[in-house]
Amino acid sequence: MRSLNSIRKFVMATALMFVPAASFAGVFISVNIAPPALPVYSQPLCPGDGYLWTPGYWAYGPGGYYWVPGVWVRPPMVGYLWTPGYWGWGGSAYIFHAGYWGPHVGFYGGVNYGFGYTGRGYEGGYWNHGAFAYNRSVNNINVTRVHNVYNRTVVVNNYNRVSYNGGKGGINARANAQEEAAMRERRVSPTTSQVSHREAASRDRSQFASVNHGRPQTAAMPTINNRAANQQNRVANGVRSGQMTARETRNVESREANINRQVANDRATNNGHLTQQQRQQVTRRQNNVSRAINNDKHNAAKQPRAEGGRNQHQR
Repeated sequence: MRSLNSIRKFVMATALMFVPAASFAGVFISVNIAPPALPVYSQPLCPGDGYLWTPGYWAYGPGGYYWVPGVWVRPPMVGYLWTPGYWGWGGSAYIFHAGYWGPHVGFYGGVNYGFGYTGRGYEGGYWNHGAFAYNRSVNNINVTRVHNVYNRTVVVNNYNRVSYNGGKGGINARANAQEEAAMRERRVSPTTSQVSHREAASRDRSQFASVNHGRPQTAAMPTINNRAANQQNRVANGVRSGQMTARETRNVESREANINRQVANDRATNNGHLTQQQRQQVTRRQNNVSRAINNDKHNAAKQPRAEGGRNQHQR
């Protein structure tokens, strides 16, 4: 039986390597091992009106489970809400049910993702005449940026961090009539930005549970386009720990500066916007830098630290 399970995992992982990322939402994914517990993290400030929170989740790829950070995103259209994806026991394996956009929030396994996603519905806000009203009791809102807010206490009955439905140790929840009706409504797949966001996480070794042991380095991000700031934080952490040498740091910072110049030049020639092709080019270059940071932090080269840093480490 153990041999059969190993073969199934190998076949599934190999197949995922040849699946186009844009069509990933339609792929049937089953895994024999339950996903890790949900990590504890803080929600970044909402960047402005019209952004909706999409909670982080464990995805699966050839390298195993990896964490896709929670992030504020713009919905594909006014009036639509996000139903998070979830893992559910299918009788012989854990099956991933992909998230989607729709007029109402459907069933997401009873998983308490936090920030308004308590396991049933969504208590983080609602659409009101084309504008989204935010519940400040569960969302991190700066009222100088976002003015359409209210306060409503949210009672949470499920405080555990279990990330899957059914099976051994899973959440015992079933879709109610309202959630079933929502699932029959028109659905819209994750946006291109959300797909790119997941792809970036899948290429970042530090996001894999096999590396971070359930504590991802990046659990949440303000926006999908905030990767440059996130990678700068990773570089800073590498410098402080001595994992990145001065030469490695200069190389990464030079590459990041080149990307920033490219983005600025592209925006200047397109009235402040980036074309789809330009966004893809930037994403590829950022992915390359992300891999370089990871390689630099895990190679044999080390930067000698100051005596104070060594003493602090030894305490």
